[in-house]
Amino acid sequence: MNRENMPPEVYVGLLHYPVYNKKMEVISTSVTNLDIHDIARTSCTYDIKRYYVIHPLETQRTLIGDILDYWQKGYGAQYNNDRRMALDRVTLSPTLADTIGDIEKHTGVRPIIITTDARVYPNTVRYREMRHRLKEGGPCLLLFGTGWGIAKETMLECDYILEPVYGPGEYNHLSVRSAVAIVLDRLLGESWWNEK
Repeated sequence: MNRENMPPEVYVGLLHYPVYNKKMEVISTSVTNLDIHDIARTSCTYDIKRYYVIHPLETQRTLIGDILDYWQKGYGAQYNNDRRMALDRVTLSPTLADTIGDIEKHTGVRPIIITTDARVYPNTVRYREMRHRLKEGGPCLLLFGTGWGIAKETMLECDYILEPVYGPGEYNHLSVRSAVAIVLDRLLGESWWNEK
């Protein structure tokens, strides 16, 4: 298979620290059950290699582990095999650095870090440009923030920042699981606009 026909090697990360609250203070957010399930299902649909739930607090990682165990090993695995398959892509990680290191360990190279925000930064890129960049190959970590967005210092350390997802209205505060679905479809979904 030549490089042009190879599927992009994309990983998704959901970052819970360092992120902002509505007062623009750096905090650690709580995990939500819906984010674990819905982003895992979307990741499975778009053939994401791994979905990292990144949280520094052991208590939160234990909670996530309990949820995953129920759906992967407990009654939930028997009750809903589709959910188990999606959650098999989830990996718990304490920090962004650990996440990058894990991807590098599995791929042999440091992933390109692509992040998202409702704000525009100097290294903001358009979706069409990033869609073409992903076709060049190599591992990429697509990073999403919780709360009111990823802390600026972390954003500026990323290789690329995708332009915000805009709708026709003025409201611009999507749930992260909605943003993940839209962004993955823009980057990896079928190119329906090219059909005749």
